[in-house]
Amino acid sequence: MLSYDSGVTKIHDYGLIGDCRATALISNYGSIDWLCWPRFDSPSIFAGILDRSKGGFWSIAPMEVRETTRRYVGDSNVLETEFHCSGGRATLTDLMPVAAEDFKRKNMLPAHELLRQLVCTDGEVEIRFDFEPRPSYGAKPACIRDMGPLGLRMHVGGGTYWLRSSVPLRIDEHGAHLRIVVKCGDSLQFSLSYAEESPAVLPMLGHRVEEAIRRSVAWWEEWAARSNYEGPYRHAVRRSALVLKLMAYAPSGAIIAAPTTSLPERIGDGLNWDYRFCWLRDASLTVRALLGLGYRDETEGFLTWLLHATRLTQPELRILYTVFGQLAPHEHELGHLSGYRDSPPVRVGNGAREQLQLDVYGEVIDASAQYGQFNGRFDRSTQKVLIGFGKYVAKNWDQPDEGIWEPRSGKSNHTHSRLLCWTALDRLLAMDDKGLLAGVPREWFARERDRIREQIQQRAWNDHLKSYVGAFDGDGMDATLLRIPWYGFEEAGSERMKSTYKKVCEQLSAGDGLLFRYKCEPSEGAFGICCFWAVEYLALAGRLQEAYRQLDSLLKFSNDLGLFAEEIDPGSGDALGNFPQAFTHIGLISAALTLAEQERGAGHPAIQTGDDVRASAGVKG
Repeated sequence: MLSYDSGVTKIHDYGLIGDCRATALISNYGSIDWLCWPRFDSPSIFAGILDRSKGGFWSIAPMEVRETTRRYVGDSNVLETEFHCSGGRATLTDLMPVAAEDFKRKNMLPAHELLRQLVCTDGEVEIRFDFEPRPSYGAKPACIRDMGPLGLRMHVGGGTYWLRSSVPLRIDEHGAHLRIVVKCGDSLQFSLSYAEESPAVLPMLGHRVEEAIRRSVAWWEEWAARSNYEGPYRHAVRRSALVLKLMAYAPSGAIIAAPTTSLPERIGDGLNWDYRFCWLRDASLTVRALLGLGYRDETEGFLTWLLHATRLTQPELRILYTVFGQLAPHEHELGHLSGYRDSPPVRVGNGAREQLQLDVYGEVIDASAQYGQFNGRFDRSTQKVLIGFGKYVAKNWDQPDEGIWEPRSGKSNHTHSRLLCWTALDRLLAMDDKGLLAGVPREWFARERDRIREQIQQRAWNDHLKSYVGAFDGDGMDATLLRIPWYGFEEAGSERMKSTYKKVCEQLSAGDGLLFRYKCEPSEGAFGICCFWAVEYLALAGRLQEAYRQLDSLLKFSNDLGLFAEEIDPGSGDALGNFPQAFTHIGLISAALTLAEQERGAGHPAIQTGDDVRASAGVKG
């Protein structure tokens, strides 16, 4: 029997809701332990996942529970939690309402709202309600005022929170509370809304909540149905797409890496980072995955945002930006929060904003090339920007950088960074061949591309190990080496790649299809996207049955809602790192797409940015 205060919630015991502007994490016991408004990287109002006593939370749950089961309603991001109790059952529905633009134009709606409805479906159940907000990451007290029929009001900075309830609540110095017995058919409804620059809209509860639930489910299911994917693992692929859509900031088109900060990659260690920003690499991989599923609008939105976000630094690219295209804030620590399971520090902002990561140019250009293949054209401004990125790569590719994994120990000549510089120039030449670009300096780009290829083949290959290695002239394995065939640099079935795959598995395997991204001491968790990269390598190498078996094994590490974190603890299977993680869900989608393409003999879209991409690079096939 679970009690109200049972233990520390594991990372994979959370579900995610949102409205493409902000998200909330909800535990399997009905507690909202993470919410930032009005956007992903705003200061939290609930941060109980990082410090239960100081961070704040909003819990609605029975006093005692035998078991909980959860599901998303259909293909939506509306979350249902069913509580099985000794005296009966109750269902909690959580959502941030979404609606079509036409509906929003004709109706007065809160700018930001979270709805919660609890319905007793059998017998009778004693419910405990605790609303304990802690604004600004728990640094400020919440002053709650009872405004009578309008509900409870809290002023925080320049904004105002309103909590409305279908039953009276008791206020004390900690927040608002309720203890109530509900019987079969009884319903409790609650609305938390936030207004900042516009007047607060406080619509009624009652039937409006039921209508908002139905309307939101229909909106999400209509979006999910736009996918043209008919390949294997459709349920997992569709859920991953819905997760990625939650991380897209609708007003700008930016896509964040994860909706959380400081969930640890090692419990009790300091590997805690703020991922609530748009990494160009992550976003490019995301739109490429969504484009493969048929979501062209998201790709257009990202490319539009990209042109805006990088306008002040073009042709240079920064590593990460806010959702409005500003440089991410400086990293600092919040010393008053203890961190998830006493794993400090809690960080906001991200120091990677100052790093040089040359691979990002290849990711952005490769994603653009695939979009160009679908769309058939780029406007003049986009062409100019893409060629400008290529010129930067042609001038700067032969220098060390921090690379994809963002170590804080200095720069190195990373094989993956060189591979993506090769990809950047290769794709630009391919787009020029297809008439998508005008003014490409072909001779220059081709010469530098070929120099990169020669350098990788000579300095990234370790003849003693019979394997490519993670950094030039070294001997360390890195899971990014599995991406070499994906970008069309070398065939997956080549002797070099077969030997490299074998060596990566020997040195980085964590068992059960799990892979570490590289070797480190003490060991961190297996890295989610790297595990899916191995599936893609097997598929590209024609080893489809192995790929299917490995993907089957990996899917069991999602939580009951189909969500993945950044990493997986190989011993316990527990989620580690920020959650849910776009990178991991990108990997799942991409692996399924590659399997589907190989099954129908269509080849890989990243390589098929043109048959001439590979031909011009001297790659057979």
